[in-house]
Amino acid sequence: MIRTVSATALKARLDAQARIGLLDVREHGQYGEGHLLFASNCPYSRLELLAPRLLPDTRAEIYLYDDDDGVAGRAAARLEQLGYADISILIGGLPAWRAAGYGVFKGVNVPSKVLGELVELAEHTPQVTADELLKMQAAPRPPSLVDGRPASDYRKMTLPGARSLPNGEFLYRFAALGLPGDQPIVIHCAGRTRGLIGAQSLINAGIRNPVYALENGTQGWVLSGRELSRGNSPAPLPDLTEAQLAQGARIAEDLIARHGLPVIDAGDLPAWRREHAYLLDVRSEAEFAAGHVPGSVHAPVVQLVQATDEWVALRRARIALIDDNSVRAASAAFWLRQMGHDAVIVRGGLNHVGQDAPVENPAPLPAVTATDLARESGATILDLRPSMTYRKGHIPGARWAIRPRAAAVADGLGGPVVLVADDPAIAALFASELEADCRYLDGGMEAWVAAGGPVEPSPDTPPDKEAIDFLFFVHDRHSGNLEASRRYLEWETGLVDQLDPQERAVFQLAATREPADG
Repeated sequence: MIRTVSATALKARLDAQARIGLLDVREHGQYGEGHLLFASNCPYSRLELLAPRLLPDTRAEIYLYDDDDGVAGRAAARLEQLGYADISILIGGLPAWRAAGYGVFKGVNVPSKVLGELVELAEHTPQVTADELLKMQAAPRPPSLVDGRPASDYRKMTLPGARSLPNGEFLYRFAALGLPGDQPIVIHCAGRTRGLIGAQSLINAGIRNPVYALENGTQGWVLSGRELSRGNSPAPLPDLTEAQLAQGARIAEDLIARHGLPVIDAGDLPAWRREHAYLLDVRSEAEFAAGHVPGSVHAPVVQLVQATDEWVALRRARIALIDDNSVRAASAAFWLRQMGHDAVIVRGGLNHVGQDAPVENPAPLPAVTATDLARESGATILDLRPSMTYRKGHIPGARWAIRPRAAAVADGLGGPVVLVADDPAIAALFASELEADCRYLDGGMEAWVAAGGPVEPSPDTPPDKEAIDFLFFVHDRHSGNLEASRRYLEWETGLVDQLDPQERAVFQLAATREPADG
């Protein structure tokens, strides 16, 4: 059933910390320019592909909003077709929420960033500046410098001399590093959150080394007048011996005992499945690919804590965390519970590895090859790739298009329509908005280029105001725009002050204390 809800009524449900799903169905750029604090972005252009992972429980109480432009109504109808049974649309969309005087937050992954700032305020997580790091590196015992972000981020840029060890994996593989107990550890990210959470995770686990976060991460380093290392190749994650795995398991048991983290057995998983809980595998990508619990979703600790809203769109969600020796699951559960989620650790879950059920994607469109398209005249070519990718180069004569604004290109379509997309499922979803003979360019733009097809750039098309998929907010902070870096850091450190008392009450920080020796 599809209902409507006023801004006041939705705020009351959020303030009551009800178990509800909240989806912003606008495109990524629109979302990042301002959204409700606890909303997950589920763009209408990819709605049916993302919703089942963000909201696995089709019985959940779900709220949608848009820019009061009708997109939420279209999204609600599509979700109803997927089996979601309790959907409400915010009357007046985000404009009505603003008009009611409620908080709107810029940026992405805001709840996780709020957590990082609150942890720093409560724990006084040790930090060093770029200048202090250089002095430490000149000392007789220089620090181990660690980039706590995913390897994909490390490849783009990092501090000179840093090693890639994503948060969660660092703690899991700590015993294999062989660091002397008096060697300092400095963890950095691109800004603040992953550095703070990474450092505090090691401290909470009882690591005896002096541990610090680099203040403001790579952006702080650049703002101090120094250069980053770019185009890096991360070393493989170190393997663990059985003894080192057991050592990690003891760290996990200590975390579980000291913080009262709940644990379930593998035998409890069928009941959690029946309740459509989130089953998240927090191991590395390679471990997950080698075998995992059927129906589980890969969610590496570093990103699950840093970007929780990209995996979990339900407030007070039930989350079962799957690991081998539980140390990564315990670390993730510790942080997720402080964001109001019912996160538990699964013991022995990997004893039930199997095959996933086939994924149901939209029915594919008829395909046309790049060679045939080059010979064809009279076809309308619509490019569904990201707007900034389109600007860099597209098939001559192709028009950029995006699903929520399909009506803008629907009028005047004559003859066959060829859709260019990075994913054929995206093309199929777009085609469902049109009453036209749509085909998909087989192999996408890559196949067109490989066939020798011409490509033309359009640096100003689509114009910024139409590029609703791209977040312009300080987008160039990692490309040398120092003012953008300053604005970003001011935004991040100012998030806590934006919270109203009810939003602040969601974050229940755990009191930490020194672990017992032994």
